[in-house]
Amino acid sequence: MHETTQIIRRKSRAIRVGRVTVGGDAPISVQSMTNTDTCDVAATVAQIQRLVAAGADIVRVSIPTMEAAQAFAQIRKQVDVALVTDIHFDYRIALEVAKLGADCLRINPGNIGREDRVRQVVDAARDRGISIRVGVNAGSLEKDLQKKYGEPNSDALVESAERHMEILERLNFRDYKISLKASNIAMTVAAYRKLATMTEQPLHLGITEAGALRGGTVKSAIGLGMLLAEGIGDTLRVSLAADPVEEVKVGFEILKSLQLRKRGVNLIACPSCSRQEFDVIGTVNALEARLEDIQESIDVAVIGCVVNGPGEAKEVQVGLAGGSPNLLYKDGKPHGKVNNADLVDTLEQAVREELKRRASSAPIIPIKALP
Repeated sequence: MHETTQIIRRKSRAIRVGRVTVGGDAPISVQSMTNTDTCDVAATVAQIQRLVAAGADIVRVSIPTMEAAQAFAQIRKQVDVALVTDIHFDYRIALEVAKLGADCLRINPGNIGREDRVRQVVDAARDRGISIRVGVNAGSLEKDLQKKYGEPNSDALVESAERHMEILERLNFRDYKISLKASNIAMTVAAYRKLATMTEQPLHLGITEAGALRGGTVKSAIGLGMLLAEGIGDTLRVSLAADPVEEVKVGFEILKSLQLRKRGVNLIACPSCSRQEFDVIGTVNALEARLEDIQESIDVAVIGCVVNGPGEAKEVQVGLAGGSPNLLYKDGKPHGKVNNADLVDTLEQAVREELKRRASSAPIIPIKALP
């Protein structure tokens, strides 16, 4: 058995985003955001459905105009996932989407304007069971904070968050979560660490504007990984200049690597070297593509030689160790020889057979008769 170290998560207040619980003892949820024109209902719905298929628990949609709010009404009718509406400055848009089925309002109370407008938005959220996300970003700090601190830093982020939180607390509204995002990893991590000691509200993690797929993935894995390993974080979004589906995939990989979530195939593969008995990289890429539809958790190892292959293959549900011949392992035991030409087909079949076996052996829980 592999050694595991349990991460003790920070205690946080649980709130609801539609049917998803954020905070408390709930699993850390994975979010993404559409990048389509919200007014293009068909394109936005299609992208949301792709995100859901990839595993997204929550999807955020930008609502910059009243026209977009009306489009959101049509989008809401066609998708069954928790939806966060992203709104800036205009309280009337927030009031409109609250009526149209938003599960969470991403709007900073301090940027709405007069307190009567803030109260209207908060009352609308309270009346409909809608949560609020306070989203502080280093690129849009209040002017007086920019002047006070000279440039964005962790203290400025936290002070901005405190201002918005104070407004909600004064209005006796507690169903909110907070994010403190910057493209600078050290600044982001320091800000979250400070805020985590100051409030029990759930925290939404992210490294904003992290970059393209490769660089953004690395930045996010480092920054979010540091916080998650310390038990900080209740929901996350990986921000990439890439297909939003990739954000979901990377988010789950980060959580899986820390054993905070289990979803889909956990593929263990060697980087390959001259000892490899088959094309490791080609096999892994082909297998990963074939198994993208799997949502159940399963560990699969693909190792190219006999040095580490048997040891790794024995620790997973399905494993392949290169050699003369290559050996397939199931549940830690050798299960037959495999020719190079049949590697991907054989591994895929073994994975699907294992999942089918689990499903057939799962206990049937009787449903109690209704009174």
